[in-house]
Amino acid sequence: MSNTKIKIKNTELLSKNWATLTKVTFDYETPDGKVQIHKREVYDRGNGAVIFLYNKKSKNIILIKQFRLPTYLNDNPTGFLIEACAGLLEKENPEDCIKRETEEETGYEISDVKKIFEAYMSPGSVTEIIHFFTGEYSNEMKISEGGGVDTEQENIEVLELPFDKAYEMIATGEIIDAKTIMLLQYAKINNLLDA
Repeated sequence: MSNTKIKIKNTELLSKNWATLTKVTFDYETPDGKVQIHKREVYDRGNGAVIFLYNKKSKNIILIKQFRLPTYLNDNPTGFLIEACAGLLEKENPEDCIKRETEEETGYEISDVKKIFEAYMSPGSVTEIIHFFTGEYSNEMKISEGGGVDTEQENIEVLELPFDKAYEMIATGEIIDAKTIMLLQYAKINNLLDA
């Protein structure tokens, strides 16, 4: 259903490199019938998927650590973030994407994943929807060291941590990535690691 209170007037391409940045001018009709002109920059990098990888037996989870330039430019002194495994959909469905990303980034080949929800992460300027999954892993599923794909210059460190330790890392500020916090809280609320 289209929003009849919004009329796109102009879309200007600002950049098309790794993703697309546009400047959109639109009319916005307020509840009292007045029309306001808005101008917004919109960043479109495609949609993504993220997974909470957990092992019920050991009560451990798999996270990754990698450099994130935008955080470095915004007062993260090292630029590194501890995150859940994630990636962009590359002309594939979210489930296939997260299985591929899990293998590339963590080295675990998983077959069963469960979608739990989807969310916009920064709807004020970014079009991306992230599909959130959970999946169990075991030592037998490890087929490589992970670390990402060389051609994508990912340089990922794979971390296996006790769930309770990872959850505490939210309060200590060691985990500050929104999608990872959401997954850790989902796991805690839903007692995901309880046998």
